[in-house]
Amino acid sequence: MDLPQRTKKNDICLGKQMKILVAVKRVIDHNVRIHVKADGSGVENENVRMSMNPFCKHALEAAVRLKEQGDASEIIVVSIGSKKATDVLLTGLAMGADRAILVLSEDALETLAIAKILQKIVEQEKPDLVLMGKQAVDDDASQTPQMLAGLLNWPQVTFANKIIVDGVSLNVTREVDFGLQELRLNLPAVISADLGLNKPRNVALPMVMRAKKKPLDIQPLEEFNLDIKARLKTENISEPADRAKGKDISCVDNLVVEIKNITSNLEMA
Repeated sequence: MDLPQRTKKNDICLGKQMKILVAVKRVIDHNVRIHVKADGSGVENENVRMSMNPFCKHALEAAVRLKEQGDASEIIVVSIGSKKATDVLLTGLAMGADRAILVLSEDALETLAIAKILQKIVEQEKPDLVLMGKQAVDDDASQTPQMLAGLLNWPQVTFANKIIVDGVSLNVTREVDFGLQELRLNLPAVISADLGLNKPRNVALPMVMRAKKKPLDIQPLEEFNLDIKARLKTENISEPADRAKGKDISCVDNLVVEIKNITSNLEMA
């Protein structure tokens, strides 16, 4: 799918190397077992290990690699949340981002509110490319990149697993239900990263120590003057049902019988 030719302004932007904005989210670490609160109002996140959302880490790694190969001039990593979110920003700076922005908010914000805030950050920073994880592992919404692209009226590619700079365009391969789809993308644009995009680098202590010297700007959410009121109401959150206990099958003949019984039950249903 070929998109319209770039304007001269966009050609100049890519010719001078891209400015990339990467949005990251602080979530419960993916190795931690999630527990639902007794009242069903949410999940327990106090005294629980938190880390950067895995999909966001792949997006940031993609940005760093673009800079390392000479196609990007600056990487800005941004997160929205409490001051505790500075830990994921520090990880982002250690991975290779040049500076960080924290939009300070103690409230749990909905997807549309996040997209509106990121729109303001984009208008403020004027990046050529916004990279994001395709979804966050805490809610699996997979909505923010699409909403942000819509608010900005920018082209977008979701679920990217390969990004190649080709002259004044980006060739992006994305994962879809039927396999892989290749698109040519003009800038400015929004791209959301899938897990197959790359393997994020490990952050060593010396990298973290150097990252502490990089700029980190904290901006209170109130300064943006946005309508971010909640539009959704969560009725209840509960643990998933326990899986049925499996059976030990001693031989192939018994396995065939079990399969026939399952097939027969499915046909009757």
